[in-house]
Amino acid sequence: MNVDKLIAIYPKLYHMAERDAWPSIRSRGLLSTVALLEKCGVLGQRRFELESEHRPEKVLIGEGSEQVVLRDQKPMAPVRLATALLNGVTTRQWYEAINSKVFFWVDELRLHGLLNARSYKKLEHDVLVLDTASFVAAHEAEIWLCHMNSGNTFPFAHARDLTAFKRIADYPVASRGDPVKKVVELLVDHHVLDIADHVIEVRRMQSKEFLRPLSLKE
Repeated sequence: MNVDKLIAIYPKLYHMAERDAWPSIRSRGLLSTVALLEKCGVLGQRRFELESEHRPEKVLIGEGSEQVVLRDQKPMAPVRLATALLNGVTTRQWYEAINSKVFFWVDELRLHGLLNARSYKKLEHDVLVLDTASFVAAHEAEIWLCHMNSGNTFPFAHARDLTAFKRIADYPVASRGDPVKKVVELLVDHHVLDIADHVIEVRRMQSKEFLRPLSLKE
């Protein structure tokens, strides 16, 4: 897929974070689960459980002001996930792949779907809105595109393997350059330390309701 076409079709990116997470994200960057585990010094069996196995509930790691939340993986239970995986990919490999990346929606309707999910709709969240052009210019080499919600198996456990994640240049397109399958997720390897440089808006939201804007600056 051509970068200019990606930007034209999906001019904004969206990330749903925990309530009050924005100040930490602004100062320290947006980190994948793997990056957070490394930062908090989680090792051994606990590291394996959080990185390589299913996480049915939210988990707090770190101490004091360094404490962070690892989001649950309720829609990705191992029994359902195993039925969807192809070409010898194991549930461990899938969890590790998911946990190594930072996720963004390219469509605001997908964001609203997550905000309105049963586990989240009563909670407030900080929603980051990014400028795609700025972000891709800085991170093209670390970006993957995916045609599905890779962390979900409901209501259907759609078939998947690790080839679901493709670099921008490798994402299949039709004759006019439009994607053969709509892009659903944009992902980045490991972390985005300069996330604040690309955020154009931060919203406090509950379900699909906009509560108030949050300051972009400290």
